[in-house]
Amino acid sequence: MGISLNHIRIVLVEPAGALNIGSISRVMKNMGLTQLVVVNPQCDVYGEEASRMAVHAIDLLQTARIVPDLPTALQGCTRVIATTARNRAIPTQLETPRQALPWLVESTQPTALLFGREDSGLTNAELKYAGRYVSIPVGSEYSSLNIAQAVGVCAYELQIAASNIATSLPNPQPQSPELDIAPVELLEGYYQQLEVLLLEIGYLFPHTAAHRMEKLRRIYNRSQLSHNEVALLRGMLRQVRWALDTPRSIDNKND
Repeated sequence: MGISLNHIRIVLVEPAGALNIGSISRVMKNMGLTQLVVVNPQCDVYGEEASRMAVHAIDLLQTARIVPDLPTALQGCTRVIATTARNRAIPTQLETPRQALPWLVESTQPTALLFGREDSGLTNAELKYAGRYVSIPVGSEYSSLNIAQAVGVCAYELQIAASNIATSLPNPQPQSPELDIAPVELLEGYYQQLEVLLLEIGYLFPHTAAHRMEKLRRIYNRSQLSHNEVALLRGMLRQVRWALDTPRSIDNKND
């Protein structure tokens, strides 16, 4: 039995080219990927142009999910990798597809690989949802990859990773169950609660909060927190909130 890629979502954020979406559907089917999620598309995902490029992957294209925002696309995912072609203000460890993508394949829970807009990629606010970051090595003379080409490279590497995992086992079995990893939406609730509290106590300031929270998110995202660990952290924040809101009694007897 081989290693399935059915748990991996290819997520396109605001794509503008229907031809690209059709081409992506085709290469996904070539490589055994089945889940395409499109966030707020700027073109007709199911139209004639996309269908023409999909060829024999029409079924995959027609079952692509269209969602209004990135949190909806990532709902239920426990591991997220974002693609980026450039360094960001916050130090980010960029990996090649071959280094990072096996992390998605090894999971038994829903995971996602994010691709940004054709002209500008993913914003810093969108990158914050990822635990790891991929950049495709290219030649220095012309470093810009078409989004369909980028998906094709990563889809191939996902298939290679699945094959390597399968052949490394004496009797290939489905992926072993992993720990109870908290999904993206559960972590988001914690991050929002944490940011509000840190702003209130003066650790964060409005003009730098987003920058600092990105750093904190990356620390937590690397930790692969479980449901119980997130519940523990949120309980701590609730207790801090209670302490802040509860007036302390003052013993004046010794004054």
